[in-house]
Amino acid sequence: MRFAICNETFEGWKFADACRVVAEAGYDGIELAPFTFAPSVEELGPAERAAIRAEAVAHGLEIVGLHWLLVSPPGLHISAADAEVRRRTQRYLETLIQFCADLGGRVLVFGSPRQRSVPPGADYAEARRRALETFAVCGRAAERYGVFFCLEPLSPEETNFMISAREAIEIIQELSMPHVRLVLDVKAMSSEGRPLPEIIREGAPYLEHFHCNDANRRGPGFGATDFVPILQALKEVGYRGYGSVEVFDYSPDPETIARQSIAYLRRVAAAVGI
Repeated sequence: MRFAICNETFEGWKFADACRVVAEAGYDGIELAPFTFAPSVEELGPAERAAIRAEAVAHGLEIVGLHWLLVSPPGLHISAADAEVRRRTQRYLETLIQFCADLGGRVLVFGSPRQRSVPPGADYAEARRRALETFAVCGRAAERYGVFFCLEPLSPEETNFMISAREAIEIIQELSMPHVRLVLDVKAMSSEGRPLPEIIREGAPYLEHFHCNDANRRGPGFGATDFVPILQALKEVGYRGYGSVEVFDYSPDPETIARQSIAYLRRVAAAVGI
């Protein structure tokens, strides 16, 4: 199994230094949060995009794709009642899809809890319809650029929309677009109260990407979450994508997180033969 790590773990670092540490730790790829490069990727022209891609390649890393898509610019929302806000959001997501392709990435992870939550008092069914309209725009653009737009279920603590794998799968089935797929995240799955291997098996037909973290929001191996049944389930369903380390607690420091997370994942992967 190939492993990556998300670059915002190294917040404030030069990208070259982050790539060096990630490569030295033994990762195969790196996953990028666009806001770590510019408030809007529209500010990054062909030369800047080529330089980002070249830096990763120089360290033997694949740019897996993008996540935290709508942290910036401000004011974006996939199901806003204001049609102009929705159009602006859709245009920026299309821009991100092209940015991902320009970097050689393959997946875009749509998490962005604040930019998808249904506001208090809003009609949920109508907000859902508008969200699917936005996802359809992204699905068409993803197909055009040869990448995958992946829906990420998140916990009820983070958002009130798409809070289970089953809900995300229902949306994917309803859209029926080949380039709209599923990403599963261990932390988020842990909030569902179901065995994680069961969720993985249900999501397998749609699964394009996988986030590795502990239920405590730290790296794999930094808590009580046992990755043996998780990687065993991924092996059983024939998963061939990346396991990408995404943490939300950056203690004790980025280098320790990177080294210990990959060491733990490699041990588990060897044990289960994936």
